[in-house]
Amino acid sequence: MGSFHGGVHPREYKGATEHKPIEIAPLPSRVYIPLSQHTGAPSKPVVKKGDPVKTGSVIGEQGGTISAPTHASVSGTVADVINLPHPLTGKLIPTVIIDSDGNDTLSEEIGEKDLSNLTSADIIESVRRAGVVGLGGAAFPTFFKLSLKKPVDTLIINGCECEPFLTCDHRLMLEKPKEIVEGVEFIAKALGVENILIAIEDNKPDAIDIMTRMTEGKGITIRRLKTKYPQGAEKQLIKACLNREVPSGGLPADVGCIVQNVGTAVAVREAVRFNRPLYQRVITVTGPGVKEPKNLLVRIGTLVKHLIEFCGGYNNTPGKIIMGGPMMGVALAGDEVPVLKGTSGIIVFPPEKEPDEGDCIRCGRCIEVCPMGLSPTQLNYHIKMGRLTKAKAGHILDCIECGSCAYVCPAKIRLVHSFKFAKSELARRQ
Repeated sequence: MGSFHGGVHPREYKGATEHKPIEIAPLPSRVYIPLSQHTGAPSKPVVKKGDPVKTGSVIGEQGGTISAPTHASVSGTVADVINLPHPLTGKLIPTVIIDSDGNDTLSEEIGEKDLSNLTSADIIESVRRAGVVGLGGAAFPTFFKLSLKKPVDTLIINGCECEPFLTCDHRLMLEKPKEIVEGVEFIAKALGVENILIAIEDNKPDAIDIMTRMTEGKGITIRRLKTKYPQGAEKQLIKACLNREVPSGGLPADVGCIVQNVGTAVAVREAVRFNRPLYQRVITVTGPGVKEPKNLLVRIGTLVKHLIEFCGGYNNTPGKIIMGGPMMGVALAGDEVPVLKGTSGIIVFPPEKEPDEGDCIRCGRCIEVCPMGLSPTQLNYHIKMGRLTKAKAGHILDCIECGSCAYVCPAKIRLVHSFKFAKSELARRQ
């Protein structure tokens, strides 16, 4: 079992959902679909108020080189196309609101395809048209990763799911192993690679077992990794699996690798075999503030509050609702926000007092655990003094915002908040 520098071992808190099969969430009566659910340029709306739509029909076309189309997640009528605050950034984003007719009528383009003469270009085009993005959290357009003109010798499939509380990828490996493997084979064919690894942490022995059986004789290696956070981050996963280091400012392709999530593999399979766009995904709804935690197959655009209701409602008044995992997720302003393509989980915590920040005691713990080898305490000092140029020279842009430094800080300094501010301010200045 390989590893990487730094990292932490937070309590897992996966017991509430890791043994619960995936349930299908009720079809929402209305969905709110932002046209920016991926890294890159937002989609451009191609529908207007009053237009009829079907499940899987295009409502936003690709808006740039790095972008992805967006599709309706229910059939019905477009109620409006207006600017609404994005759930994660708060920026006003064009959002398509659709009133469901309850019929869930599929687009005519969805259906099983003839794959007898399937080429690499066919796979990439199917993935592009389906609007598939990375489902591990970054939501990078998958077709663009598959189209990079760099020599790649290894495909790594990420089944680590190292964030506490989240179990949706774990359940996918237990319930959809055949679909994952077929999607992996499509990705490998698109890239033209033969060295394929599926990386799974050793706290998921049942997933390791079933994926090992499912890949037998297919030339796919199951790589068992020691449980550690943030094992699932691309650069750390490459280091643990292959002992290769992605250069500063570089991409996995720079060291001959492409990393995809197990959920992305399923979405690729649906796109290539059935021409099915990415309009639904599996998420985990959990946390001490939820009465009945579940793993759910959810339509994109479903409001968080409806999912909470399906999970029995809140345990008393919620204190904080996190979209994503507790380490890298974002606290929401409320529960009237929609699920996005990149939403892996909804975690509800009860009210509790935020700890006050203390003074840095120069203990060096943040340096020891930083998986990127940075000096978080020094970076934070530069940022507080307004010296963003020095923070940039200290490789602030290489920070993956994993939260390991803040997790171990005895002074409870909000280091990730500081780093996010600095990176956004540097981008604004540039």
